[in-house]
Formats: sequence, structure tokens, C-alpha cells
Amino acid sequence: MREITYAEAKVEALRDVMRADRRVCLIGSYFLGLSPRRVLLEDIRKEFPGRVFDPPISEGGVCGLAVGAAMAGLRPIVDVTTASFLFHGFPQVINEAANVRYMSGGQLSAPVVFHILHGLRGGGAAQHSHSPQAMLWNTPGLEIALPASPRDVKGLLAEAVHSDNPTIVVDHARLFEVKGEVPEELFSIPFGRAEVKRNGRDVTIVASSLMVQRALEAAGTAVAEGIDAEVVDLRTLVPLDKQTVLTSIAKTGRLVVVDECHRSCGVAAEIAALAAEEGFSQLKAPVKRVATLDVPVPFSQPLERYIEPTAEKILATIREIMR
Repeated sequence: MREITYAEAKVEALRDVMRADRRVCLIGSYFLGLSPRRVLLEDIRKEFPGRVFDPPISEGGVCGLAVGAAMAGLRPIVDVTTASFLFHGFPQVINEAANVRYMSGGQLSAPVVFHILHGLRGGGAAQHSHSPQAMLWNTPGLEIALPASPRDVKGLLAEAVHSDNPTIVVDHARLFEVKGEVPEELFSIPFGRAEVKRNGRDVTIVASSLMVQRALEAAGTAVAEGIDAEVVDLRTLVPLDKQTVLTSIAKTGRLVVVDECHRSCGVAAEIAALAAEEGFSQLKAPVKRVATLDVPVPFSQPLERYIEPTAEKILATIREIMR
């Protein structure tokens, strides 16, 4: 174990899975955004010169190419970069990759990984700031992973490549500089296992991706006010670890769900529905949601800050639910 950044852990995962399986190839090489982080990928390009491809900008064509290659026996990892660009590939992701196993009676599968960078990033505006994981969750047949730490991105990305199902790895550029302990060897984290990132007794905070880090920040501040918050990182939406969420609710009796999707019909809404249907008798207070407001994301950074879920808003919601 050693401490490295999220970005370094992601590059390690890509390198390790390519060394372990010759079927793995990279389509697109902007996994870490533009320079200077992108230079971390150059060693992979040099080590696997015939397995890293930079196609023209045509998300529909690239996603279709990857789905077909996966059906033919390869295990492509497609870097779609900004999450909203995936909308141009929706016919291939939603209507082809997600359905092929069911529609072929199990005779075909599409073990492809689509990598996207979601969320508010500072001036991305309405066309570069989407968090489409709730839309994707509404499509049976896709697995969805949302790493929140260096260890998780390495383990979940490896598991995504091993999976025989099409998988969306939902990433966040604001996590790239987060540091944490990561094993040196190749390892995987099984899907469908949430993790309690912080134990607490008074209130449960359920989050994913960058919001886990903000939830931990809010929970750390709340300690000074005598509030002991438990933070549950979902890690994957499909499959969803309901039991860890419900066990935490039974322990604390209060639930705050934090999510960077829009408030209506988002991930937070689904977790709130889960609590209402299967954990209602354990609740001491109404479930609270902290999510992005239901407006197109503004270019203005002060306005963006106003609509986004922040550690300050999470803390205010914790205080409210504890009254």
C-alpha cells in the first residue's frame, strides 16, 4: 500500500488490466483530461502501441465501434470524456449494448466499458456539466460504477473490465488530486458492495462520486457541533447495495442523500424512495435530499455554486434533520 492520487490510481488500473488481458484496448485517451495530467497516459501508449486508438470526434460511431468489437470478443474501454457527449452515443449504449444479451437470449454479450466525466466542474455550462447516471440507471442492462477514492477507482475500473456486461464508469475531474492508500497489485472491487466511509450514530449520509468527499467534509465539521454522521458510499448504482443503506438507516434513524444529478428523478430521489418503501419504520425524521437544482447549469461560476450540492449545504441539511 502507498499513497497516490486518484489520477495515478486510474492510470495504474488501465495499465494493469491491459497487461493482464490482451483483449483490452483503449478507444480515446483523454481519461485524465488535457495536459499536464494526460502525460501520465503516454507510458501506456508506448507499452501498447497497437491497442490505444484516438478516433475522430464522432461519439455515435465510436460507441458503435466499441459495442461491435465487444460482441466480437474484445474488451474495449471507451473514453467518451465529458458526460454530455455520451448523449450522441445513446442509440448504441442504450438501445444496443444494454439490450443485446436479453434480445439474443444470452447468445451475445457486450463487455464494453464507457468512461465519462460527469458533474459541475467550474464554468462547464449547460452542455458540459451533465450527470446522466440517473438516465443511465433507467436503462436495464447497464452496470454503473461511481468511484470516489483512489482505491475505489483502481478496483472498480478493474472490475468493470472483467464484467461481461456493458458498464458505465462515471468519473469526476474534481477527484483527480484526491490522495489515498492504494494497493500496488492489480485487484478488483466487486460491484454491488457499498462502503461505509465514516461510522456514525446520529444521521446517515448516502452519496457517490465527488459527493462522498463533500459528505465526509460536512461530517467532519458536524463533529464539533456534537453530531456524529455516518457516510455511506454507494460505489455502484447497478447493482445497488440496498442492505448497507438500510442497515445504516436502522442504526441512525435519519437519512440525508447527496447527489450531483438534478433533484427531480435523480439518484437521490431513488434512494429516498428506497428508504420510504423499505426503511420507513426506522426513520425518526423525513428524508432530506441535497442535489443540483432543476435548472440548466449556468456558465457563471457564482450561479453554478448556487445550484450545486456543497459541503456547506450538506451541513445545513444535517443540522435541520437533527432538530
